Amino acid sequence: MRVFWQDDQQEGKPPTQFGISISQKVSKKAVVRNRLKRQIKAVIRLFLPRIKPGCQVVIVVKRNTTECKYEHFLRELEELLIKAEIIYGYKREHLL
Repeated sequence: MRVFWQDDQQEGKPPTQFGISISQKVSKKAVVRNRLKRQIKAVIRLFLPRIKPGCQVVIVVKRNTTECKYEHFLRELEELLIKAEIIYGYKREHLL
């Protein structure tokens, strides 16, 4: 999984926007891709109170994630959002 982001530098910051991209290379079945999107959206909802406003985030799902459990998405997405400094209270050097 990858996370791309852009921090908006405006004074009145709009809410953070998320986009989820899952290619047909992950799975040819739309049912599987939609299930992955629902799992990722559930994880994002869990982190919303801790996410700083004004960012635009795109989550790109790589291959071999069709068998992933909710807990795996939770852990991996939290690590990626902390690394990108999108979650409040954490900085990149905390992971190093």
